[in-house]
Amino acid sequence: MFEFGSYPFPSKRFVKYAINGMCATSHHLAAQAGVDVMRKGGNAFDAAIAAATCLTVLEPQSNGIGADAFAIIWHKGKIYGLNSSGYMGRRFSLEAAKAKGWETKLPVYGFGPVTVPGAPAAWAAVNQRFGRLPLSEVMAPAINYAANGQAATQGLHDMMKLFSGRLKDQLENAPECASWFDCFMPEGRVPEVGEIYRNPDQAKTLQDIADTNAESFYRGNLADQIAAYSDKFGGWITKEDLEAYQPEWVDPVCVNYRGYDVWELPPNGQGIVALMALNILKNFEPSRGDVASFHREIEALKLAFADGQRYIADPRHMEVSVADLLSPAYGLDRSKLIRDHAILPECGKPKASGTVYMCAADNEGNMISFIQSNYRGFGSGVVVPGTGIGLQNRGEGFSLNPDHPNCAAVGKKPYHTIIPGFLTKGNEAVGPFGVMGGFMQPQGHMQVMLDYIDKGMNPQACLDAPRWQWTEGMKVSFEPAFPEYMVEALKARGHNISIDLNPGSFGRGQIIFNTGKGTLMGATEPRCEGAVQAW
Repeated sequence: MFEFGSYPFPSKRFVKYAINGMCATSHHLAAQAGVDVMRKGGNAFDAAIAAATCLTVLEPQSNGIGADAFAIIWHKGKIYGLNSSGYMGRRFSLEAAKAKGWETKLPVYGFGPVTVPGAPAAWAAVNQRFGRLPLSEVMAPAINYAANGQAATQGLHDMMKLFSGRLKDQLENAPECASWFDCFMPEGRVPEVGEIYRNPDQAKTLQDIADTNAESFYRGNLADQIAAYSDKFGGWITKEDLEAYQPEWVDPVCVNYRGYDVWELPPNGQGIVALMALNILKNFEPSRGDVASFHREIEALKLAFADGQRYIADPRHMEVSVADLLSPAYGLDRSKLIRDHAILPECGKPKASGTVYMCAADNEGNMISFIQSNYRGFGSGVVVPGTGIGLQNRGEGFSLNPDHPNCAAVGKKPYHTIIPGFLTKGNEAVGPFGVMGGFMQPQGHMQVMLDYIDKGMNPQACLDAPRWQWTEGMKVSFEPAFPEYMVEALKARGHNISIDLNPGSFGRGQIIFNTGKGTLMGATEPRCEGAVQAW
């Protein structure tokens, strides 16, 4: 449908091509750190961890040292998955949560939604299994940025201003969040755009993690400090919870869509929502970017999310299998529900028989799709004093309904929004891709894959293309670039459509694909301060 070399959307960015290596992230300095590590003899996996740790300093509004992480890795012709999300601490109980007044969900701020952070364990695990350079060398750029500073970006300034205002209103209920202001606003104000911004506490902590291969975070000095602050404010996490934590190597799952295998990680993440939607859509003609196509795509996504929100949980507690949810027969059954008019989504009953993103690739064929996140911007608003460790609030993803498979429990992992993606064809790697942004992520994955596979767009055009986002029921928000006639035609089919002027609502993506000619091509998100660096 589209010439591969055409750029039909007005981003003014072009696909980047390179031979030796490439790193794409939402911050140019993090991407550059990844490429610099490859120049020093590291591989794509070293590059990804260099970029990931830099982003904890450069984009603390999206991720941090106390975040969770996931990865899909391509190495020597094989695909690997890493789930480094955390579980609920052993002090938790439903009775204790309800005694605090939390009836259906855990809160956004304070220790209530904090689970054991997994990101530092992910950095060490990827480095030890697949990296080439010592972790101390890989993390040196992040330590330097934290100690010596970097220029505050518009994104950091805006999010810090927004978050600090929200957090001030929560201090009465969550006094432990006062430490956030000590860490990120030591002068009592939000840094101006372009102002040098430092975080010496983060520098010390990152150095400790680098020197101990993350052992300090889980079984040493840093673990002691995390546990002590949790004890002080009645958090669920204990020293024993940290000591017991290990990231999990898992097998990625895929759906074949028109000759391509689209890969995601299995639950507790929501990646299978994108796969379920594609599994439905492959029963129709390829997407053409017209009203009928967009209608089918919205309906397929709604059906997939209905199943995801009903069934996705810690895999040890799921009521149905991933294989059943992704079976061709189930996809066909769900496709039959799509008519010419929009419907309210309901979950099905499959028969027995689900942030910051970066990717990197090198000239040895290594590729990695890596994502880490606090959730809700800066996360829980809890920073362990003196460490710069901002703790995620992933426990908010739990239900408190004891009859739901995603109900919170000790040692259990919550429904997780962050998902890395990967594409292969004929047992050969095409490459990593991802679109971050809460519940937009599987929607972004699906839309990018349709643009690339069905419409023939190049990777940059896939990221430039205007997006839509289903929110609930019949509600769908569209970017303003969609033509008015299309919006009106979709409204006539029963969709409740609004135009959202905030580009941050529609996710932020990165792509690095193999050209099939011995070179790499990369693209970055026009909705953020993203960059592709290469050599």
